[in-house]
Amino acid sequence: MERMVEIERFEDESTYEVSLRPSGWDEYIGQEKIKKNLKVFIEASKKRDEALDHILFFGPPGLGKTTIANIISSEMHANIKTTAAPMIEKAGDLAALLTNIEEGDILFIDEIHRMSPAIEEILYPAMEDFRLDIIIGSGPAAQTVKIDLPRFTLIGATTRAGMLSNPLRERFGMHFRMQFYTPEELAQIVTQASYKLEKVAQKEAATEIARRSRGTPRIALRLLKRVRDFAEVLDEEEISLERAKYALDQLGVNNLGFDEQDIQLLELLVGAKNRPMGLSTISAALSEDEGTIEDVLEPYLIANGYIERTARGRIATQKSYEHFKLGGDRGGLFDE
Repeated sequence: MERMVEIERFEDESTYEVSLRPSGWDEYIGQEKIKKNLKVFIEASKKRDEALDHILFFGPPGLGKTTIANIISSEMHANIKTTAAPMIEKAGDLAALLTNIEEGDILFIDEIHRMSPAIEEILYPAMEDFRLDIIIGSGPAAQTVKIDLPRFTLIGATTRAGMLSNPLRERFGMHFRMQFYTPEELAQIVTQASYKLEKVAQKEAATEIARRSRGTPRIALRLLKRVRDFAEVLDEEEISLERAKYALDQLGVNNLGFDEQDIQLLELLVGAKNRPMGLSTISAALSEDEGTIEDVLEPYLIANGYIERTARGRIATQKSYEHFKLGGDRGGLFDE
């Protein structure tokens, strides 16, 4: 019986954490231009009583692509089916998804740039003509079976828009680039989430967490949960600025939001003294996967002017040099 209680508590806790996602436009903070346009397109589609056009979201991870997809389904009063491109390995997988879709439903495919060319070819007529063409058998006995599909909306999300094929990209009627969040927006997100976690963050504490969150809500919420743990252990009713600073320092997140990986990358480029460094060289030097460097580390550093991509490779900008204590030991980090 005791074990059953523990399982139930864990399940309740998981459901509780998921509820940190905003469920409607009123709760969704940031991406104002995207929200404004989507509200118009959604309202127009509802007036015409037809499915929303296909939508593509692209940008660094953690900026809310999945959350917006779920809000769209809620606003359209439509069911949403969620999957990731790597999970669609063969034609039958895609066919199973599409044949179970009902009129007006939404199919959300995450990391859509990782979809294989063969699967893409099947997706094209499904997106344009709402028709599924499946080849059964092989050789002279092969037959093409055409299955009509209800009108649905495909929402694709990708962190690497450049890897999408042109034919697939052009079949999306709406393209939206997700932007990094401002510290003010992140502070609102942290404050809102802290109420849901029943451990309210004071205004200064929320601002501190936001400042160190790399412009990314997912990181802000992750840091908030860890800061909450520190406050919880000390039986503090609220999250104070002092506790937030202490916890974030213990987590190795500095006042610019850089962690150990960011610092290693910047130190490497600063040490190159304006000599461009290729991605493969950086990957080998840091013992880190190239995809992680491109998708996780670089976007924020580039957007905030700490590094630049050139035709010959990556270089540190003057902004990076200004923040480093040059000539010191390798352990020296940033000026306050």
